[in-house]
Amino acid sequence: MKYFVFSFLSVTAFLGLTGCNHSSSTTVEESSEQTSLRDLLALPDHIAVPYVPDFNPVSEEKIELGRFLFYDKKLSANQTQSCESCHDQSLAFSDGVSTPFGSTGHQLTRNSQGLANVAYHSTFTWSNNGFLALEDQLNVPIRADNPIELGVTDPNLDEVLARFDADPAYVAMFAAAFPDSDSGTTINKIIFSLASFIRTMISANSAYDQYLLGDTSALTEQQKLGFSLFNGEKFECFHCHTGSNFSVSYRDSNTTEDTIVYPFFNNGLYNLDGEGSYPAADQGLYDLTLDLNDRGKFRPQSLRNIELTGPYMHDGSLQTLREVIEHYARGGQLIESGENAGDGNLSPLKSGLITGFDATDDEIDAVIAFLESLTDYEFINNPKFSDPFEEQ
Repeated sequence: MKYFVFSFLSVTAFLGLTGCNHSSSTTVEESSEQTSLRDLLALPDHIAVPYVPDFNPVSEEKIELGRFLFYDKKLSANQTQSCESCHDQSLAFSDGVSTPFGSTGHQLTRNSQGLANVAYHSTFTWSNNGFLALEDQLNVPIRADNPIELGVTDPNLDEVLARFDADPAYVAMFAAAFPDSDSGTTINKIIFSLASFIRTMISANSAYDQYLLGDTSALTEQQKLGFSLFNGEKFECFHCHTGSNFSVSYRDSNTTEDTIVYPFFNNGLYNLDGEGSYPAADQGLYDLTLDLNDRGKFRPQSLRNIELTGPYMHDGSLQTLREVIEHYARGGQLIESGENAGDGNLSPLKSGLITGFDATDDEIDAVIAFLESLTDYEFINNPKFSDPFEEQ
């Protein structure tokens, strides 16, 4: 089995805004194990097999169990929320609000990310350089107590697990998913199953994908212009949003340990004190490392289905794609008054990639149109990702 690896820059270089040429691709031979996983995840040929840790191999049974758990409010301590509460399929598994509320009413500080193709990131969450697998990240929304999301903390853990052990359907699904274990429901089994289901959330049939595979009519002339601008040295979007997942935070099953990158950038969204600080509630990677140079550093997100996953930025402070592009065109956000006042363009911690540029309204419109071509309508309507309880 082979899969195609396309380079945005090589595609753009010969475009002439006319279309794609498969000569711009390379092929990678896959092992039988990779081919089996490709079939299990129903991956198209132009998308690589994601990295899956050896301690949690994917199976059909884990995927099925994970899908039920994803939509089940029994997984929150007070049974009021599920994973789906903040990750709606119609919104590419985001939630459409700046920052959501947890199951006990606590407001979170970070915007809910869309989950499409999340399995391809090299790190997980907005700004944690220690979460290197989905399993690491999933522990947070389930178990965290500050702020509380699903609220499965130590005092109520046994009660939550008992709900699944008391349900014959779940007993059978857990037994099928973990046939070598007789311990019943455990938090690790829940996390491993959720991770397996989320790894199936592959979005790869947008208009852009169809264009990349040779259908030159899949993009409008405006979107083709936006594609060129996106990959050009004026807008420079591609420096942080490149590759099949539109993010330099990337890993697949063929990525070797010595080539994995763990990128985090300060994009000039805030500059409260003239020294690069962000609001105290969330200073990004700094909150973990306590390195002052890490203030305001966040991971570049995938842009797939970006039309559906607003509001934008780590705190949902920008409402539209136009606001996002205008932010980068200015080279940082200017907040003239209030507690967050400051000029992000002048931040000493801002990435050197955020330099600002002059853009016409027509050019911005074209880039927005291209970003809209990344919307995958098959993905957001695919029944294999939908709520299984609605089928019963």
